[in-house]
Amino acid sequence: MSSAEIQAGLSTEPEDELVQVELEGAQRKKKTGKGRIIALVVSVIVIAGVFVFALPKIADYSSVWDVVKDLSWQWIAWLVAATILNLATYGPPWVAALPGLSYLHATRVTLASTALSTVAPGGAAVGMATSFAMLKAWGFRGRPVGLAVVVTSVWNQLVILGVPIIALAGVAAEGGRNHTLELVAVISLAVFAVIVAGFAVGLSSERLARRIGDRAARLVSWMKRIAGKAPVKWRGESFVRFREETIELIRRRWWFLTLATLAGHLTVFIVLLVSVRAVGIPRAEVTIVEAFAAWALARVLGSIPITPGGVGFVELGLTGVLVAFGASNAEAVAATLIYRFLTIVPTLAFGLVAAATWKVGRRREAVAEAAG
Repeated sequence: MSSAEIQAGLSTEPEDELVQVELEGAQRKKKTGKGRIIALVVSVIVIAGVFVFALPKIADYSSVWDVVKDLSWQWIAWLVAATILNLATYGPPWVAALPGLSYLHATRVTLASTALSTVAPGGAAVGMATSFAMLKAWGFRGRPVGLAVVVTSVWNQLVILGVPIIALAGVAAEGGRNHTLELVAVISLAVFAVIVAGFAVGLSSERLARRIGDRAARLVSWMKRIAGKAPVKWRGESFVRFREETIELIRRRWWFLTLATLAGHLTVFIVLLVSVRAVGIPRAEVTIVEAFAAWALARVLGSIPITPGGVGFVELGLTGVLVAFGASNAEAVAATLIYRFLTIVPTLAFGLVAAATWKVGRRREAVAEAAG
Protein backbone atom coordinates (compact mmCIF):
# COMPACT_ATOMS: atom_id res chain seq x y z
CA MET A 1 0.00 0.00 0.00
CA SER A 2 1.48 3.35 -1.04
CA SER A 3 1.42 6.51 1.04
CA ALA A 4 -0.69 8.15 -1.69
CA GLU A 5 -3.34 5.45 -1.36
CA ILE A 6 -3.39 5.85 2.40
CA GLN A 7 -3.65 9.64 2.22
CA ALA A 8 -6.53 9.35 -0.22
CA GLY A 9 -8.61 8.06 2.65
CA LEU A 10 -7.82 11.07 4.83
CA SER A 11 -10.39 13.84 5.01
CA THR A 12 -9.61 17.48 4.43
CA GLU A 13 -12.62 18.64 6.40
CA PRO A 14 -12.02 21.34 9.01
CA GLU A 15 -12.28 18.95 11.95
CA ASP A 16 -9.41 16.92 10.49
CA GLU A 17 -7.08 19.86 9.91
CA LEU A 18 -4.92 19.22 12.97
CA VAL A 19 -4.53 15.62 11.85
CA GLN A 20 -3.33 16.96 8.51
CA VAL A 21 -0.81 19.13 10.36
CA GLU A 22 0.62 16.03 12.07
CA LEU A 23 0.81 14.18 8.76
CA GLU A 24 2.36 17.09 6.87
CA GLY A 25 4.95 17.48 9.62
CA ALA A 26 5.95 13.84 9.20
CA GLN A 27 6.01 14.18 5.42
CA ARG A 28 8.38 17.14 5.59
CA LYS A 29 10.83 14.89 7.42
CA LYS A 30 10.59 12.31 4.65
CA LYS A 31 13.85 12.17 2.72
CA THR A 32 13.60 12.42 -1.05
CA GLY A 33 16.06 12.33 -3.93
CA LYS A 34 19.69 12.67 -2.89
CA GLY A 35 18.79 12.85 0.78
CA ARG A 36 17.11 9.45 0.67
CA ILE A 37 20.02 7.91 -1.23
CA ILE A 38 22.55 9.35 1.22
CA ALA A 39 20.51 8.10 4.19
CA LEU A 40 20.28 4.62 2.64
CA VAL A 41 24.02 4.50 1.95
CA VAL A 42 24.86 5.64 5.48
CA SER A 43 22.50 3.02 6.95
CA VAL A 44 24.03 0.26 4.88
CA ILE A 45 27.55 1.34 5.84
CA VAL A 46 26.72 1.48 9.56
CA ILE A 47 24.87 -1.85 9.60
CA ALA A 48 27.54 -3.60 7.53
CA GLY A 49 30.30 -2.12 9.68
CA VAL A 50 28.70 -3.42 12.87
CA PHE A 51 27.69 -6.89 11.70
CA VAL A 52 30.61 -7.61 9.37
CA PHE A 53 33.47 -6.02 11.30
CA ALA A 54 32.62 -4.85 14.85
CA LEU A 55 30.60 -7.72 16.33
CA PRO A 56 32.86 -10.50 14.91
CA LYS A 57 35.78 -8.80 16.64
CA ILE A 58 33.94 -9.06 19.96
CA ALA A 59 32.98 -12.70 19.39
CA ASP A 60 33.28 -14.99 16.39
CA TYR A 61 29.87 -15.89 14.99
CA SER A 62 30.66 -19.60 15.26
CA SER A 63 31.11 -19.15 19.01
CA VAL A 64 27.87 -17.21 19.18
CA TRP A 65 26.05 -19.97 17.29
CA ASP A 66 27.42 -22.55 19.73
CA VAL A 67 25.76 -20.59 22.53
CA VAL A 68 22.44 -20.22 20.67
CA LYS A 69 22.12 -23.85 19.61
CA ASP A 70 22.58 -24.98 23.22
CA LEU A 71 19.42 -23.16 24.36
CA SER A 72 17.14 -25.52 26.27
CA TRP A 73 13.50 -25.98 25.33
CA GLN A 74 12.54 -24.46 28.67
CA TRP A 75 14.40 -21.24 27.89
CA ILE A 76 13.00 -21.17 24.35
CA ALA A 77 9.51 -21.39 25.86
CA TRP A 78 10.33 -18.49 28.21
CA LEU A 79 11.61 -16.44 25.26
CA VAL A 80 8.41 -17.09 23.29
CA ALA A 81 6.28 -16.18 26.32
CA ALA A 82 8.22 -12.94 26.87
CA THR A 83 7.80 -12.01 23.20
CA ILE A 84 4.05 -12.62 23.31
CA LEU A 85 3.80 -10.54 26.47
CA ASN A 86 5.66 -7.71 24.74
CA LEU A 87 3.35 -7.79 21.71
CA ALA A 88 0.33 -7.82 24.02
CA THR A 89 1.33 -4.46 25.52
CA TYR A 90 1.43 -2.58 22.19
CA GLY A 91 -2.22 -1.52 22.29
CA PRO A 92 -2.99 -0.17 25.81
CA PRO A 93 -1.26 3.25 25.41
CA TRP A 94 -3.53 4.03 22.45
CA VAL A 95 -6.56 2.72 24.35
CA ALA A 96 -5.66 5.18 27.11
CA ALA A 97 -5.04 8.11 24.77
CA LEU A 98 -8.04 7.61 22.47
CA PRO A 99 -11.22 6.84 24.45
CA GLY A 100 -13.48 4.43 22.62
CA LEU A 101 -10.70 2.62 20.76
CA SER A 102 -10.77 -1.13 21.39
CA TYR A 103 -7.74 -3.11 22.49
CA LEU A 104 -7.72 -5.16 19.28
CA HIS A 105 -7.86 -2.10 17.02
CA ALA A 106 -5.23 -0.31 19.12
CA THR A 107 -2.88 -3.27 18.80
CA ARG A 108 -3.42 -3.51 15.05
CA VAL A 109 -2.82 0.19 14.43
CA THR A 110 0.32 0.23 16.59
CA LEU A 111 1.81 -2.87 14.96
CA ALA A 112 1.01 -1.60 11.45
CA SER A 113 2.42 1.88 11.97
CA THR A 114 5.54 0.54 13.69
CA ALA A 115 6.24 -1.96 10.92
CA LEU A 116 5.70 0.51 8.09
CA SER A 117 7.76 3.19 9.83
CA THR A 118 10.62 0.70 9.87
CA VAL A 119 10.48 -0.75 6.36
CA ALA A 120 8.59 1.70 4.12
CA PRO A 121 10.54 4.25 2.04
CA GLY A 122 8.50 7.06 3.57
CA GLY A 123 9.38 5.96 7.10
CA ALA A 124 7.48 7.86 9.78
CA ALA A 125 5.24 9.63 7.25
CA VAL A 126 3.85 6.35 5.90
CA GLY A 127 3.47 4.92 9.40
CA MET A 128 1.60 8.00 10.60
CA ALA A 129 -0.58 8.12 7.48
CA THR A 130 -1.47 4.47 8.03
CA SER A 131 -2.46 5.15 11.64
CA PHE A 132 -4.70 8.06 10.64
CA ALA A 133 -6.33 6.11 7.80
CA MET A 134 -7.03 3.07 9.98
CA LEU A 135 -8.44 5.16 12.82
CA LYS A 136 -10.64 7.17 10.46
CA ALA A 137 -12.01 3.94 8.98
CA TRP A 138 -12.98 2.91 12.51
CA GLY A 139 -14.80 6.18 13.15
CA PHE A 140 -12.07 8.30 14.76
CA ARG A 141 -11.00 11.64 13.31
CA GLY A 142 -9.99 15.21 14.01
CA ARG A 143 -8.43 16.50 17.18
CA PRO A 144 -8.85 13.33 19.29
CA VAL A 145 -6.57 11.44 16.89
CA GLY A 146 -4.01 14.24 16.74
CA LEU A 147 -4.17 14.50 20.53
CA ALA A 148 -3.54 10.75 20.92
CA VAL A 149 -0.51 10.97 18.61
CA VAL A 150 0.98 13.86 20.57
CA VAL A 151 0.33 12.46 24.04
CA THR A 152 1.54 8.90 23.31
CA SER A 153 4.66 10.30 21.61
CA VAL A 154 5.49 12.54 24.57
CA TRP A 155 4.91 9.76 27.12
CA ASN A 156 7.07 7.34 25.13
CA GLN A 157 9.91 9.83 24.88
CA LEU A 158 9.73 10.59 28.59
CA VAL A 159 10.02 6.90 29.46
CA ILE A 160 12.93 6.37 27.02
CA LEU A 161 14.75 9.38 28.47
CA GLY A 162 13.82 8.59 32.07
CA VAL A 163 15.05 5.00 32.31
CA PRO A 164 18.79 5.82 31.95
CA ILE A 165 18.49 8.15 34.95
CA ILE A 166 16.86 5.39 37.02
CA ALA A 167 19.38 2.84 35.75
CA LEU A 168 22.33 5.05 36.70
CA ALA A 169 20.96 5.41 40.22
CA GLY A 170 20.51 1.64 40.47
CA VAL A 171 24.04 0.88 39.28
CA ALA A 172 25.47 3.46 41.67
CA ALA A 173 23.50 1.92 44.54
CA GLU A 174 25.17 -1.42 43.78
CA GLY A 175 28.56 0.27 43.82
CA GLY A 176 29.19 0.03 40.09
CA ARG A 177 29.99 2.57 37.37
CA ASN A 178 29.69 2.83 33.62
CA HIS A 179 30.97 5.97 31.92
CA THR A 180 28.84 5.50 28.79
CA LEU A 181 25.71 5.14 30.89
CA GLU A 182 26.65 8.21 32.92
CA LEU A 183 27.03 10.31 29.76
CA VAL A 184 23.75 9.08 28.28
CA ALA A 185 21.96 9.66 31.59
CA VAL A 186 23.16 13.26 31.79
CA ILE A 187 22.08 13.97 28.21
CA SER A 188 18.75 12.20 28.78
CA LEU A 189 18.10 14.22 31.92
CA ALA A 190 18.67 17.48 30.04
CA VAL A 191 16.38 16.50 27.16
CA PHE A 192 13.80 15.13 29.62
CA ALA A 193 13.69 18.48 31.41
CA VAL A 194 13.34 20.37 28.11
CA ILE A 195 10.41 18.19 26.97
CA VAL A 196 8.60 18.48 30.30
CA ALA A 197 9.15 22.25 30.41
CA GLY A 198 8.06 22.71 26.79
CA PHE A 199 4.95 20.57 27.24
CA ALA A 200 4.04 22.41 30.43
CA VAL A 201 4.55 25.84 28.84
CA GLY A 202 2.47 24.84 25.84
CA LEU A 203 -0.45 23.92 28.10
CA SER A 204 -0.04 26.77 30.58
CA SER A 205 -1.66 29.63 28.71
CA GLU A 206 -4.68 29.93 26.43
CA ARG A 207 -3.25 33.14 25.02
CA LEU A 208 0.06 31.46 24.21
CA ALA A 209 -1.73 28.54 22.52
CA ARG A 210 -3.74 30.95 20.35
CA ARG A 211 -0.60 32.89 19.38
CA ILE A 212 1.30 29.71 18.47
CA GLY A 213 -1.69 28.44 16.51
CA ASP A 214 -2.05 31.65 14.51
CA ARG A 215 1.65 31.72 13.64
CA ALA A 216 1.64 28.04 12.72
CA ALA A 217 -1.40 28.58 10.49
CA ARG A 218 0.31 31.44 8.65
CA LEU A 219 3.47 29.39 8.19
CA VAL A 220 1.69 26.27 6.93
CA SER A 221 -0.59 28.33 4.64
CA TRP A 222 2.48 30.04 3.16
CA MET A 223 4.11 26.68 2.50
CA LYS A 224 0.91 25.34 0.92
CA ARG A 225 0.62 28.39 -1.34
CA ILE A 226 4.14 27.72 -2.62
CA ALA A 227 2.99 24.17 -3.42
CA GLY A 228 -0.11 25.55 -5.18
CA LYS A 229 -2.56 24.38 -2.52
CA ALA A 230 -5.31 26.15 -0.62
CA PRO A 231 -4.46 27.69 2.77
CA VAL A 232 -5.40 25.90 5.97
CA LYS A 233 -8.81 26.49 7.55
CA TRP A 234 -7.69 26.29 11.15
CA ARG A 235 -6.35 29.14 13.28
CA GLY A 236 -5.25 29.75 16.83
CA GLU A 237 -8.67 28.78 18.19
CA SER A 238 -8.04 25.21 17.04
CA PHE A 239 -4.93 25.14 19.23
CA VAL A 240 -6.89 26.58 22.15
CA ARG A 241 -9.46 23.79 21.87
CA PHE A 242 -6.64 21.27 21.42
CA ARG A 243 -5.02 22.58 24.61
CA GLU A 244 -8.27 22.25 26.55
CA GLU A 245 -8.81 18.70 25.33
CA THR A 246 -5.21 17.79 26.14
CA ILE A 247 -5.56 19.04 29.71
CA GLU A 248 -8.85 17.17 30.12
CA LEU A 249 -7.40 13.91 28.73
CA ILE A 250 -4.32 14.09 30.93
CA ARG A 251 -6.41 14.97 33.98
CA ARG A 252 -8.67 11.94 33.46
CA ARG A 253 -6.29 9.36 32.03
CA TRP A 254 -2.72 10.24 33.00
CA TRP A 255 -2.46 7.23 35.32
CA PHE A 256 -3.81 4.79 32.69
CA LEU A 257 -1.55 6.27 30.01
CA THR A 258 1.49 6.20 32.30
CA LEU A 259 0.96 2.59 33.42
CA ALA A 260 0.26 1.42 29.86
CA THR A 261 3.37 3.16 28.51
CA LEU A 262 5.56 1.78 31.30
CA ALA A 263 4.17 -1.72 30.71
CA GLY A 264 4.92 -1.46 27.01
CA HIS A 265 8.54 -0.55 27.67
CA LEU A 266 9.18 -2.86 30.61
CA THR A 267 8.00 -5.94 28.71
CA VAL A 268 10.78 -5.15 26.22
CA PHE A 269 13.19 -5.25 29.15
CA ILE A 270 11.76 -8.62 30.16
CA VAL A 271 12.64 -9.95 26.69
CA LEU A 272 16.23 -8.78 27.20
CA LEU A 273 16.46 -10.19 30.72
CA VAL A 274 15.18 -13.60 29.59
CA SER A 275 17.61 -13.51 26.65
CA VAL A 276 20.51 -12.75 29.00
CA ARG A 277 19.64 -15.62 31.34
CA ALA A 278 18.79 -18.02 28.50
CA VAL A 279 22.30 -17.87 27.02
CA GLY A 280 23.84 -18.63 30.39
CA ILE A 281 24.83 -15.23 31.77
CA PRO A 282 24.31 -15.61 35.53
CA ARG A 283 23.45 -12.99 38.14
CA ALA A 284 27.06 -13.16 39.35
CA GLU A 285 28.16 -11.65 36.01
CA VAL A 286 25.24 -9.36 35.15
CA THR A 287 22.70 -8.46 37.82
CA ILE A 288 19.12 -7.46 37.07
CA VAL A 289 20.03 -3.82 37.72
CA GLU A 290 22.96 -4.04 35.30
CA ALA A 291 20.77 -5.71 32.67
CA PHE A 292 18.27 -2.87 33.16
CA ALA A 293 21.07 -0.33 32.69
CA ALA A 294 22.19 -2.03 29.48
CA TRP A 295 18.60 -2.04 28.22
CA ALA A 296 18.13 1.63 29.14
CA LEU A 297 21.16 2.51 27.05
CA ALA A 298 19.86 0.38 24.19
CA ARG A 299 16.49 2.19 24.23
CA VAL A 300 18.21 5.54 23.79
CA LEU A 301 20.43 4.17 21.03
CA GLY A 302 17.33 2.76 19.34
CA SER A 303 16.02 6.32 19.00
CA ILE A 304 18.91 7.31 16.74
CA PRO A 305 17.28 7.93 13.35
CA ILE A 306 20.34 7.14 11.23
CA THR A 307 19.35 3.49 10.78
CA PRO A 308 15.87 1.86 11.06
CA GLY A 309 15.23 1.08 14.71
CA GLY A 310 18.80 2.01 15.56
CA VAL A 311 20.03 -1.23 13.95
CA GLY A 312 23.79 -1.45 14.43
CA PHE A 313 23.99 1.14 17.18
CA VAL A 314 21.84 -0.91 19.57
CA GLU A 315 23.68 -4.16 18.90
CA LEU A 316 27.11 -2.65 19.40
CA GLY A 317 26.14 -0.57 22.43
CA LEU A 318 24.19 -3.30 24.19
CA THR A 319 26.91 -5.90 23.63
CA GLY A 320 29.59 -3.53 24.86
CA VAL A 321 27.74 -2.70 28.08
CA LEU A 322 26.96 -6.37 28.85
CA VAL A 323 30.64 -7.24 28.38
CA ALA A 324 31.68 -4.28 30.53
CA PHE A 325 29.41 -5.52 33.32
CA GLY A 326 30.99 -8.99 33.22
CA ALA A 327 29.34 -11.15 30.55
CA SER A 328 31.54 -13.26 28.30
CA ASN A 329 31.88 -11.95 24.75
CA ALA A 330 30.09 -14.79 22.96
CA GLU A 331 27.22 -14.85 25.45
CA ALA A 332 26.82 -11.06 25.30
CA VAL A 333 26.59 -11.08 21.49
CA ALA A 334 24.20 -14.06 21.56
CA ALA A 335 21.91 -12.40 24.10
CA THR A 336 21.91 -9.17 22.11
CA LEU A 337 21.08 -10.84 18.80
CA ILE A 338 18.31 -12.97 20.32
CA TYR A 339 16.82 -9.91 22.02
CA ARG A 340 16.92 -7.86 18.82
CA PHE A 341 15.42 -10.67 16.74
CA LEU A 342 12.52 -11.15 19.17
CA THR A 343 11.75 -7.43 19.45
CA ILE A 344 11.99 -6.66 15.72
CA VAL A 345 10.97 -9.64 13.57
CA PRO A 346 7.63 -10.55 15.23
CA THR A 347 6.62 -6.86 15.21
CA LEU A 348 7.44 -6.56 11.51
CA ALA A 349 5.64 -9.80 10.65
CA PHE A 350 2.42 -9.06 12.54
CA GLY A 351 2.58 -5.36 11.68
CA LEU A 352 2.84 -5.92 7.94
CA VAL A 353 -0.06 -8.37 8.12
CA ALA A 354 -2.11 -5.79 10.02
CA ALA A 355 -1.23 -3.10 7.47
CA ALA A 356 -2.19 -5.36 4.56
CA THR A 357 -5.48 -6.61 6.00
CA TRP A 358 -7.05 -3.70 7.90
CA LYS A 359 -9.33 -2.84 4.96
CA VAL A 360 -10.73 -6.38 4.68
CA GLY A 361 -13.21 -5.89 7.50
CA ARG A 362 -14.24 -2.50 6.11
CA ARG A 363 -15.01 -4.02 2.70
CA ARG A 364 -17.18 -6.69 4.30
CA GLU A 365 -19.03 -4.04 6.32
CA ALA A 366 -19.57 -1.95 3.17
CA VAL A 367 -20.95 -4.98 1.32
CA ALA A 368 -23.25 -5.80 4.23
CA GLU A 369 -24.50 -2.18 4.43
CA ALA A 370 -25.14 -2.13 0.66
CA ALA A 371 -27.03 -5.42 0.85
CA GLY A 372 -29.07 -4.11 3.79
